[in-house]
Amino acid sequence: MDTMKTVGKWSYLVGLVAAIVTALVSYSADWLSWILAALAVLAGLFWADPKELTNYGVRYLVLFAVFAALDAFPLVGPYLTALGQAMLAFFGPIILTVLLVFNFKQAYDWIKAK
Repeated sequence: MDTMKTVGKWSYLVGLVAAIVTALVSYSADWLSWILAALAVLAGLFWADPKELTNYGVRYLVLFAVFAALDAFPLVGPYLTALGQAMLAFFGPIILTVLLVFNFKQAYDWIKAK
């Protein structure tokens, strides 16, 4: 089980760094989007805790609101907005995966209790 946590942590770290770097250099490719999505799903499956789903959701919404407002800053606003969009695009599949795992575990516990 410890190996899976390590895979999840490294998936999160590599995916986050790749999303940030590609946002800063304005690089975009379909294959990169698929790799980042796969890394996000791995991080959501093996690293993120479904018990913290509410906290993940709140953090995602706060980041969304903050990065939407950063575009107003002169000179650095577009870069910060691109950075925020890349991070949110990476965090979205993680949160969706955690939500699915949470719902699966809830349904399993409900069936098991009957």
